[in-house]
Formats: sequence, structure tokens, C-alpha cells
Amino acid sequence: MPTIKEKKKTEKTVSKTAPAVKKETSASLGAVKKKTVKKKVTKEKAAKKKPTAVKKETAAKKLKETEKADKKDKPYFEAVGRRKRAVARVRLFTARPFEGEEGKITVNGKFYKEYFPSLSTQQSLESSLRRLKSLNRFEAMIKVAGGGLAAQAEAIRHGLSRALVEFNPDFRKKLRRAGFLTRDPRKKERKKFGLKKARKSPQWSKR
Repeated sequence: MPTIKEKKKTEKTVSKTAPAVKKETSASLGAVKKKTVKKKVTKEKAAKKKPTAVKKETAAKKLKETEKADKKDKPYFEAVGRRKRAVARVRLFTARPFEGEEGKITVNGKFYKEYFPSLSTQQSLESSLRRLKSLNRFEAMIKVAGGGLAAQAEAIRHGLSRALVEFNPDFRKKLRRAGFLTRDPRKKERKKFGLKKARKSPQWSKR
């Protein structure tokens, strides 16, 4: 059996060790709290940084949407042009006269000089508007499908001239004389069975 003195010694040792444990637990809790506070601060900073880029993107998208909405709300003159297998849907918008030798024409969401890199296709596309000296008085939104680039340019010319006639029937005479209103029916003839092309036959040797 332990004596009274030994009991008192054990109680003193327990009382000395207990506060140290409490101090350690309080220190560990403080470190955890600091870490959580730091994490919250970093998350808040990241959240503050992100919205600036997101806001810019949303602003750009809104501008594009508003421009599209404005163009949809504007009155326009629509026509369809065709050449070979190319089909072009043209929407013609009236605009204030602007400076410059380039027209405000978009083809499949691109500027027409980006879509048609060659000068000949650009000239054939512009020819109906240049004929009436009104390249700087109209804006056009065009969707084209099928055929090659040359056929697409001629289909757009056909569609633009039809839309111009819808805008003002007095333009018909000039465009008819230039031949922009006639639908060119010429197409490549299909290849025939047993022949090299539509009409070319293989070489025949007598002996």
C-alpha cells in the first residue's frame, strides 16, 4: 500500500504534466486555425482574380450577341443565289455611307476577303454592288454551302443582285444588262459508264 507522502508526490506530478498537454493542444488548434484562415484568404484572392477574366469574356460575348440581335432586329432584304452546286443565302442591310473601298460583307461568319483569298473571286462577289456604285451603302450577311470557291462567289453575286432588286426595282435594268440576274445553268456533265469522262472515250487501236 502506498503511503500518504507517495500519494502527494504522484498528485503533484500529474498537476505539473496536465497544463503542458493543454498548452500543446491549444498550440495545435491555433496552427490549424491559422492554416484555415490562410486557405480562406487564398481562395478569396483566387475568386477575386478569376472574375476579371470571366467578366471580360462575358462582356465580349454580350457585345457579339447584341450585335447579332441588332442585325436581326434591323429590316433586311433576303434572296437566294445559285451557281453549279453552290447555294448562297444573302441578307442585305441598309447602312450609312462609310469610307473605304472594302464592303462590310461577312461570309459564313468571316470577312469576305478572308474567306475568298483570290482577287478574282473577291471582284466577282463585289461586282453587283460596284456596278450600282453602292458598295459603301450596304452591309451583307451571307451563308454559302456546296461547290468550290469560284462557284460560291458567283452564287453570292447572284443572291446580292436579287436582294438589290428587292430593295429597289429600278436596279433591275442595270443588273440585267450586266448579266448578274440570270441564273447560270451550266454544270459539269456527269461521267458515263465505259468512258473516261462525260464524253471522252478510251483510246482505240485498230491492231
